[in-house]
Amino acid sequence: MQESENPTSLRDDYAGEPVWRQAIAGSQMLLVAFGALVLMPLITGMNPNVALFTAGLGTLIFHIVTGGKVPVFLASSFAFIAPILAAKQEFGMAETLGGLMAAGILYILLSAAVKIRGTGFINRLLPPVVIGPVIMIIGLGLAPVAVHMASGRTGDGSAELVPYTTAIGIAMASLLVTIVVSVWAKGVFRLIPIMFGIIVGYILSAFAGIVDLTPIREAPWFAVPEFMAPSFGWGAILFMIPVAIAPAIEHIGDVLAISNVTGKNFIKKPGLHRTLLGDGLATSSAAMLGGPPNTTYSEVTGAVMLTRNFNPRVMLWAAGTAIVLAFVGKFGAALQTIPAPVMGGILCLLFGSIAVVGLNSLIRNQVDLSQARNLVIVGVTLVFGIGGMKFLGLEGIALAGITAIVLNLVLPGSDSAWGERIHQHEKT
Repeated sequence: MQESENPTSLRDDYAGEPVWRQAIAGSQMLLVAFGALVLMPLITGMNPNVALFTAGLGTLIFHIVTGGKVPVFLASSFAFIAPILAAKQEFGMAETLGGLMAAGILYILLSAAVKIRGTGFINRLLPPVVIGPVIMIIGLGLAPVAVHMASGRTGDGSAELVPYTTAIGIAMASLLVTIVVSVWAKGVFRLIPIMFGIIVGYILSAFAGIVDLTPIREAPWFAVPEFMAPSFGWGAILFMIPVAIAPAIEHIGDVLAISNVTGKNFIKKPGLHRTLLGDGLATSSAAMLGGPPNTTYSEVTGAVMLTRNFNPRVMLWAAGTAIVLAFVGKFGAALQTIPAPVMGGILCLLFGSIAVVGLNSLIRNQVDLSQARNLVIVGVTLVFGIGGMKFLGLEGIALAGITAIVLNLVLPGSDSAWGERIHQHEKT
């Protein structure tokens, strides 16, 4: 891969770009990340204003660590939704935040390992045959949450919030709009189907009389986000750490994709160890303040590819805008008035898409499932993850991830396609 004519810093390549254009492009990127910024805290019960603040802060931290070279905005990975919901019920939100902080530390340790040993150990530890089924479990395991919410119930199905007939109509309308925009829209609009789905669903909900605007009227325009400090317990920490495996691989895939489209070898410079470190520090800092984890995010990667706006400063503007919005009390209150059926309809597509991403990783890397080794890894991992198997205090995505890694290490043979891609970028 060829470096730019001035390899010292990507920032120098855009020194003459007008500030106003950077600011507009930054706001556009924030719209693209809207789904990750909004849905994650609303589903998990976190404060959306805190999520906005920590996403902006995490993005700034990432760019400081990487020297302002990589054009990405950090948002919340949906891989953490199911574990956060489970951990919150089992350990409480404070200890869940402690577990998320530990997950960020895992990224930092991975960063140190890559710095010391290179990417070779990742090639062996996390090939596509491991990551594919784990990502599939993230989407499929969350499917009941989407269906419950689309049917007008809470995410766990324990209580009815909206009558079924009303809820399902609104949910399907929101889903239809999201599908239409994602398939037929042009340009940047194709990257924000979730926003269109929410707007249409919200309007229909208002006509149906299921939107309560009281929180918006009562909320002040300016309000400091309700930050929350974590507490630490070994149960939540051991539960959450394995979950970070899937977002770590998503991170590597995003860095590879951005490298390809920009013509900059980010695996080599600033280096995978620095980008992983940026994600780790961003996730841990978010957990310290009560926010969801922040990692590189595929939607923003897609926006960079489509708009070909490779200026990292644009992401700094997006981060600043997110931080400013975090202090607008009425904005956060408005987000919390979005009815469950609206989100449920959209999540029917979103969670299914996550499962397809995992399936596509197996197909794209030509994982041969006729081989007994690969069949065992994928089959056992899927059943453990989707079936809710519990073993040695682990369950769900955490148990599935550990199971896939162990089986990959102990069974004879290997799957080297993923490692060859990373190794090629590292050597170029």
